Amino acid sequence: MVPNIKLSTGQDMPQVGFGLWKVDNAICADTVYNAIKVGYRLFDGACDYGNEVEAGQGVARAIKEGIVKREELFIVSKLWNTFHDGDRVEPIVRKQLADWGVDYFDLYLIHFPVALEYVDPSVRYPPGWHYDGSSEIRPSKASIQETWTAMESLVGSGLAKNIGVSNFQAQLLYDLLRYAKIKPATLQIEHHPYLVQPELLRLAKTEGIAVTAYSSFGPASFAEFNMAHAAAITPLLEEATVTAIAAKHGKEPSQVLLRWATQRGLAVIPKSVREKYMQSNLASIEFDLEQSEIDQISNLDKGLRFNQPANYFPTEALWIFG
Repeated sequence: MVPNIKLSTGQDMPQVGFGLWKVDNAICADTVYNAIKVGYRLFDGACDYGNEVEAGQGVARAIKEGIVKREELFIVSKLWNTFHDGDRVEPIVRKQLADWGVDYFDLYLIHFPVALEYVDPSVRYPPGWHYDGSSEIRPSKASIQETWTAMESLVGSGLAKNIGVSNFQAQLLYDLLRYAKIKPATLQIEHHPYLVQPELLRLAKTEGIAVTAYSSFGPASFAEFNMAHAAAITPLLEEATVTAIAAKHGKEPSQVLLRWATQRGLAVIPKSVREKYMQSNLASIEFDLEQSEIDQISNLDKGLRFNQPANYFPTEALWIFG
């Protein structure tokens, strides 16, 4: 049984979920369906992943077969950068809900603290980072306050039960908290032993914001993007400290990395399209690490960030984490 994290709204969020980033459209419906059969109840999607229609098909199949009820699932999606203008938020949420085939999101996040000029979904969807689809970065003037106010209205209209943010750093969180009528329920961040971000975690804990870690396996998630710093570092799944602790407990290194996060109170959203690893990731909460082992893993911190635009394409316009 997967434990829950109690959100500030009083609602429960499964601590181990399934991430949909990079799940190929051709297998996404079957992957989601199989993950539900294995026992996953939280699915973390986004407009930008381009597979929400297929993810919804997997959900619909599982519901139709009586494997799960909609209210037993916790479906997460995200607002892409090109829809930050206040009047663009609700229309795109309604499109995303229709893609999923559901009436509400359990959690809806601002994907990045970056406002880009609107791209009509009928022209290109997902819009991606570039206004012209190839090279031009064209910012919008929408403020985080304008976007967050529109996000809050989603709760009032029943389109989202909880709202939160992703890829926000400390000062933006402090700014948002000054005017938020509804505090963000969660903060989703890149988090692994090479990027621990302890001060940001302390801020979130102090403010009662639950943290979800993505890319729990560090550079393994980014190998296909040919990032020099990802290729140069020892993969976390092969790192000596991690493998030694895994051997001691009779567990997989992947399970140790996930447990390192969940035992410290974070939620995780690993992805695997193979049932064996789906089960392994879900079972990562079934053992405990010693505090000394948690400390050893935390001490691997190198401040290495992989998920930022400059690592995907040349840009001087998008230094989100600078």
